[in-house]
Amino acid sequence: MSFAAIGAGLAVIGAGIGIGQVGGRAMEGIARQPEASGKIQTAMIIAAALVEGAALFGIVVSLIA
Repeated sequence: MSFAAIGAGLAVIGAGIGIGQVGGRAMEGIARQPEASGKIQTAMIIAAALVEGAALFGIVVSLIA
């Protein structure tokens, strides 16, 4: 088994956990303050994009190395 596959798998697992955490916390925030749902959703999308970008970077680095 190659180390690149392990690194790519770990990056994907990390992204899944990160996006799950972001989505879950955003839903909790919207449940507590429904009037702030627009701001919370915007921040959630930005945070999820950053997590996904970091995971993509990890996958690329693991496949190059």
